Amino acid sequence: MYTLKTEGVIIKRRNVNEADKLITVLTRTNGKLQIKAPGVRKIASRRSPHIELLNRSFLTLYVRYTTPVLTEAQMVSDYKFIKQDLLKIGYAYHICEITDGLCAEGQENETVFELLIATLDNLCATSDPFAVVHDFELDLLETLGFGTAKMRTSEYFNIHAYIESLLEKKLRSKDIFLQKESY
Repeated sequence: MYTLKTEGVIIKRRNVNEADKLITVLTRTNGKLQIKAPGVRKIASRRSPHIELLNRSFLTLYVRYTTPVLTEAQMVSDYKFIKQDLLKIGYAYHICEITDGLCAEGQENETVFELLIATLDNLCATSDPFAVVHDFELDLLETLGFGTAKMRTSEYFNIHAYIESLLEKKLRSKDIFLQKESY
């Protein structure tokens, strides 16, 4: 049993029990982690706003035998410019879904973390979120060893079908790409 301090981006969350959440965080030093956040669904919880989806936060965890438990959280960035635009938030959810699906739990990969942070920063500033997300998908596949540089130049390559075959399930966020079905 020990205390762990890490920086991470919340990529998934799920309600459990009456007042708890189970969050999935992509961390800089520990890879993807599932963390139990007890009591954060209560109105008086001070940690709740710091662990919203897409937030980048510093987390203090109490690590036991099974699931780490969140003890403290301090938000670094909430990416409010993404959360104010419905199209951008759809793309951000897509990024979180494929990151969660393709990254193995507990395997450190600082390159993927930096790629995620850079993509969220670019998504805040861009007027063309489609291009930012497409580049992220290709970079993530290459970083994790699922893709090659030839995928970037092939006009017949369907990246979503390829990602779905890797995940062995349909992407739930795929509907946001219907207006840009060019790839």
